[in-house]
Amino acid sequence: MFSLFKKKKAYPKFWRDYQDAFKTSSPETIEENTFVVFDTETTGLNLKNDRILSIGALKIKGKTIEVSKVFERYINQSTFNPETVAIHGIIRNDLNPDTTEEAAVVEFLEYIGNSVLVAHHIAFDVGMVNKVLYRMGLPKLKNKTLDTMLLYRASRINSNLIDKERNYSLDELAENLNISLKDRHTATGDAFITAIAFLKIVSRVSNQKNGRLKDLIRLNR
Repeated sequence: MFSLFKKKKAYPKFWRDYQDAFKTSSPETIEENTFVVFDTETTGLNLKNDRILSIGALKIKGKTIEVSKVFERYINQSTFNPETVAIHGIIRNDLNPDTTEEAAVVEFLEYIGNSVLVAHHIAFDVGMVNKVLYRMGLPKLKNKTLDTMLLYRASRINSNLIDKERNYSLDELAENLNISLKDRHTATGDAFITAIAFLKIVSRVSNQKNGRLKDLIRLNR
């Protein structure tokens, strides 16, 4: 099913459906857009050699986290790194997962459509998904992206406490924004923490009702 697809006309239906979602332009305002906040737990931090263990995601529309539409997949571990178990807590065959990376990513594409993707240090999470797509012979994700670390830094730009070069951790954001760290280091738990942080940050940097998506993207640097 997941053999290499070298020509555009040979791309599978799930990828064509995903591409078709981008024929519709994103709304201009933050309020009208759908944001998918997500996180991946992985066997390590090497984009080439490590693999995804789980994907957790949820949707935000307007000011509402749609908790009834949570996406959560645990993945069979063809690659296992016991040194990272202390971080994510996922052991080999934990929760009896029967989903492959490829199948999980196919479902993830259907879930996200053309939504704006949000994550903390998003380059890594997007990079892990893109590596799966690469191994499947498919192009990279097409979605607009926002990084809560960069947005948080922008929200504090006028503060004497801000370090413009500092890479703030999700734990630091949660502490500074008074967010509970319950379920930290599960993909869905981290996605939920990130979603709350995102909403708090957006309220600082934009009038959410009339704020424009392009202004958030401009701050995401």
